[in-house]
Amino acid sequence: MKNKILFLCTGNSARSQMAEGLMRRLRGNKFEVFSAGSEPKGIHPLAVEVMKEIGIDISRQRSKHLDEYGKENFNYIVTLCDHAAKTCPLFPGKGERQHQSFPDPAAAEGSREERLERFRSVRDELKEFILSFPDNREIN
Repeated sequence: MKNKILFLCTGNSARSQMAEGLMRRLRGNKFEVFSAGSEPKGIHPLAVEVMKEIGIDISRQRSKHLDEYGKENFNYIVTLCDHAAKTCPLFPGKGERQHQSFPDPAAAEGSREERLERFRSVRDELKEFILSFPDNREIN
């Protein structure tokens, strides 16, 4: 049986969407993967672009409010930004809560290439985090 994991971030537009795509591709044999946000904003086009660079298409994923999963039980609930970590205690679903903060690539300024580099950097950090994530917890 697969472990259920929920990635939370404020906008559910970049970090949590990339984490969802990465976890599904790299660890989908062990995890059933979901993502949501406290203030969903739609998927950021640069997140879609940098994920395509590594062969993962997240363009069909959608930005979701965390209330969609409020009655679900997860093995893991992972907050990926500090704001979501603060609002996470309001999340009624059950699961082992973990926090790992990543910079918000959507907040990057500069040229298009500079912003793409920020998205790539966060994508690569998320990939390392996901590859090291444990996969053997029971639902609390």
